[in-house]
Amino acid sequence: MATKPGVLTAWPWEMLGSFKYVVLAPWVAHSIYSWVTKPEEERDLTNFLILPILLWRWIHNQIWISLSRFQTARSRHKIVNKGIEFEQVDREENWDDQILLYGLAFYLFNQYVSGVTHLPIWRTDGMFLTMLLHMGPVEFLYYWLHRALHHHYLYSRYHSHHHSSIATEPITSVIHPFLEILSYFALFVIPQLGMLFTGTLSLWALIFYVTYIDFMNNLGHCNFELVPNWVFKIFPPLKYLMYTPSFHSLHHTQFRTNYSLFMPLYDYLYGTVDKSSDALYEKSLKGKKEIPQVVYLTHPTSMDSIYHLRLGLASLASKPYSTKWYLLMIQPLTYLPMMIFTFIFGSTFTMESVKLDKLMIDTWAIPRFSFQYFLLWHRDSINNMVEKAILEAEHEGVKVMSLGLYNQSEELNQNGDLYLQKHPKLKVRLVDGTALACAVVLNGIPQGTKRVIMRGKISKTSCGIVFGLCQKGIKVQTVCKFEHQLLKTQLPTKLWSNLVRSDNYDAKVWLVGDGITDKEQEKAVKGACFIPFSQFPVKNLRKDCFYYTTPAMRVPNNLENMHACENWLPRRAMSAWRVAGIVHGLEGWDAHECGQEILDPDRLWNAALQHEFLPLTHPQLKGLSKVG
Repeated sequence: MATKPGVLTAWPWEMLGSFKYVVLAPWVAHSIYSWVTKPEEERDLTNFLILPILLWRWIHNQIWISLSRFQTARSRHKIVNKGIEFEQVDREENWDDQILLYGLAFYLFNQYVSGVTHLPIWRTDGMFLTMLLHMGPVEFLYYWLHRALHHHYLYSRYHSHHHSSIATEPITSVIHPFLEILSYFALFVIPQLGMLFTGTLSLWALIFYVTYIDFMNNLGHCNFELVPNWVFKIFPPLKYLMYTPSFHSLHHTQFRTNYSLFMPLYDYLYGTVDKSSDALYEKSLKGKKEIPQVVYLTHPTSMDSIYHLRLGLASLASKPYSTKWYLLMIQPLTYLPMMIFTFIFGSTFTMESVKLDKLMIDTWAIPRFSFQYFLLWHRDSINNMVEKAILEAEHEGVKVMSLGLYNQSEELNQNGDLYLQKHPKLKVRLVDGTALACAVVLNGIPQGTKRVIMRGKISKTSCGIVFGLCQKGIKVQTVCKFEHQLLKTQLPTKLWSNLVRSDNYDAKVWLVGDGITDKEQEKAVKGACFIPFSQFPVKNLRKDCFYYTTPAMRVPNNLENMHACENWLPRRAMSAWRVAGIVHGLEGWDAHECGQEILDPDRLWNAALQHEFLPLTHPQLKGLSKVG
């Protein structure tokens, strides 16, 4: 929002929220109905293609979003080295409003303006006229409008909303108050009106110009330099006809320079070009790769999770993962993006990069989904990818790599021990995060608890939790005889008395892992607390019970560039397994935590708190201090 919002700041359909697309529904329905019912000679291809053009604009912008986030995570040619926070993502969530506006304008023009129906596919003279009108009136008028918008009166009421983003993303280009977008629309419609009045308007001219506007807008705000130097060497005047991402980024950092739309010519003519433009371009193009000290190795979960990745849909990534009705509707179509995703990323890719003080922390992802980790014929290839990632981290000088989700499962690689066996001289420290996960669960159990039920698959983490509980004198109840015997083998004899087997389900604290069934949940008493010790959450089946999140902690306030949620966790929260690797890096510890090795949970817990990682609070449990 602008610092002092002016008139017509809000968009007309703002109150509709995510249902704003209904404003196009009557027009879309009418165009399809007309195409189907009218005789072939009366069908208007122009009207019918408006919806595909709008969809193309949405896809085109999304490609830029994903590309920009992918490139800036790698940080090789990043221009502005500043983080993006959730506030910016929320502010830019309505980037598609301008597509709706253009869609309404196209339908209205087609319906009520003579000469906009039954357009020819191509006209060369119309394309040439479009270029001339854009280079002349559009660029010239935009330059002076833009300078006017930087006057303190208009800036505070309108344009400051756009400049709230210092580190820009492609969609930052269209984040403006409604009235400001209308003023830009009035400029961009000049070439179309010129073709309309001269009778040279064509479908391809319309599509080309809209795509050109989107392309250049996204290019200027993508925050990484991608325009090669050779294009300016081949045609030197291009320097005045096409800007670069670094050229426009200076406008967002210096504010009073580089006002041009896409052609720097007018900045050169009127003396407003930033003197550091060429130097920043060369520096950004050369690039600088920052080596992370800590890497968290994860993977997508369900197939729908590709939309929730930071590289996917920005608005979904900024919220905890949950099933969306519209994603369920397109689930059959998800197979194609999934195949493209696994094909493009044949090996580990950088998904996110954050910074805590001077510690660089990357998140790398294995391009495989959860279900593939359970397929025997996938395990060798997945292990090879994990091993390759570890060796790449070793080569780059990474200090710590923490293994997340199924990348550290016992069935896959013996909690990471497989890689230490193959490479005993690894300098990068492998961390499975068990100790901190145990500490989070142990410290999250309500005070006064005397007995807990443990259900789900027995794991390294569950064994560590049982040991900690029995040491504190808390009774741990199991139901299955096999699980009871297995846990006993992990405890010293003196603690056996605190491990009991019973078919009584009246304990109010349940420690649950993978494999707990709906039938078992139904046996819990009303008001029971389900506390997961697994990396994946338990199904929230009971409305009369309390559900904790998977072991996780809130990140320190000074952690930068975190603007995506980690799977189902709330904003600015990280899984305990991810935090464990960061704490290792901050403390400079030299020990692995893999295989059967478990570090001291209390030591990890205290170190995490010292670095201002905080336990997640559970508001729904407020006032619930004693659970029997």
